[in-house]
Amino acid sequence: MTRRDNETDGRTGTLERTETGQQTGRPRLYRVLLLNDDYTPMDFVVRVLTRYFRKSGAEAELIMLAVHHKGQGVAGVYTRDVAETKVAQVTAHARREGHPLMAVAEPEPGE
Repeated sequence: MTRRDNETDGRTGTLERTETGQQTGRPRLYRVLLLNDDYTPMDFVVRVLTRYFRKSGAEAELIMLAVHHKGQGVAGVYTRDVAETKVAQVTAHARREGHPLMAVAEPEPGE
């Protein structure tokens, strides 16, 4: 419900409340992808996946292999703000360690 400012009911001086008819739905989801490069070590990618995406060792290795063989792997699916934060964290960590690992966020298909 929203307030319409400066409107009174003419008797008590109170503001009216009206419904806007807007429905809130689920927020759009974004995939965080790790992209393959020829320089970032595989064990570093596994460490990133376990640290920033809370993946188990086995799951992190499967994602790392997808990155290596297919060129990219889905690290996780999040709301936009969380996805952008994860991309920034991974990128900053990779640069601090001297690796060119790239992470990107893209809208989930069908969202």
